Amino acid sequence: MRVLHVSSGNLYGGVETLLRTLALASADRKGGAVHAFALCFEGRIAEELRAAGAPLTLLGPAKVSRPWLVWEARRSLMALLQREHFDAVVCHAAWPQALFGPVVRTAGVPLLFFQHDALSGAHWVERWARVTSPDLALCNSRYTASTLSSVYPRTPWRVLHPPVQDGGPGLTASERTSLRGELGTDAAEVVIVHASRMQEWKGQRLLLEALGRLRQVPRWKAWFAGGAQRPEEVAYEEGLKAQSSALGLGERVRFLGQRSDVPRLLRAAEVHCQPNTGPEPFGLAFVEALYAGLPVVTTALGGPLEIVDASCGVLVPPKPEALAQALRELIENEAARRRLGNGGPSRAQALSAPASFLEALEGAVRSVEREPAS
Repeated sequence: MRVLHVSSGNLYGGVETLLRTLALASADRKGGAVHAFALCFEGRIAEELRAAGAPLTLLGPAKVSRPWLVWEARRSLMALLQREHFDAVVCHAAWPQALFGPVVRTAGVPLLFFQHDALSGAHWVERWARVTSPDLALCNSRYTASTLSSVYPRTPWRVLHPPVQDGGPGLTASERTSLRGELGTDAAEVVIVHASRMQEWKGQRLLLEALGRLRQVPRWKAWFAGGAQRPEEVAYEEGLKAQSSALGLGERVRFLGQRSDVPRLLRAAEVHCQPNTGPEPFGLAFVEALYAGLPVVTTALGGPLEIVDASCGVLVPPKPEALAQALRELIENEAARRRLGNGGPSRAQALSAPASFLEALEGAVRSVEREPAS
């Protein structure tokens, strides 16, 4: 079996993390499908796919504002589909589906749409994507599946939680002490870590508001990992720093910027908190935190409702008072932190084991395979 995954490649977030995990997991799996990749843009994910040894084709920098570039990218994809055999093409998100779904249809290859976000049917990209219905939609959560009908009301679908790799063994005592020391944190302090893109709905502001209510509570620090990728994110990050200063949080809050060692950061912390103010489609970061053995504190919205339960974390309404109370209880109660942290790895494995994801994905492809022409 050969499957081609199509994505844009110009940013780095959940889609790109899934593609990297897919490439690494399929390389380690003997006798499974070959997963190839086609991107429009050079960038971090292209480099990671090459490093994983994955087959990669660059289609060209398609931009809707420059139609000739779209046509060139489409011609590149058609040439690839005519040159190589694929049992299915998976378009990751609405933009690749809109641009490249018609090419896949013309080539006669089964078309799958991987739904990474909630859909409304109102955005112009979603309206464009609606023109080409896929044979099957793969929804990354029950929450996103509940919105699929706004674009594809008659398309069959399956929920397929994204794969997340275990971040590896824990840090040694000396490694943990060294990393925390680099970040101005001593052994007695409880570290609350937030690691995501700099987008307001990811809850950085809400977390700072909650931490402002905990100024008088001793023995905690907060680390914010994640760098701005677009101009509006730069402005947002500067606003967060100003908010932290205005709340009087001082050196208790550290903005770490873009990090390539998030699994190590998680294993050097005590609590994971990403209190989204809008529904998360799924939430890879929460699963990564569970693998690291951290209790997860988040808001009861969207995909995290399918990830976090009483065995591994705490769900709260998106209110600073409720969030502050949940964090305070974990800061002050080491036994509760340990109990919830211990429940994390098995929960993560049950939800997002890469091997299980590959089996389910290949089963989805088999369900739409077409009989060869006689």
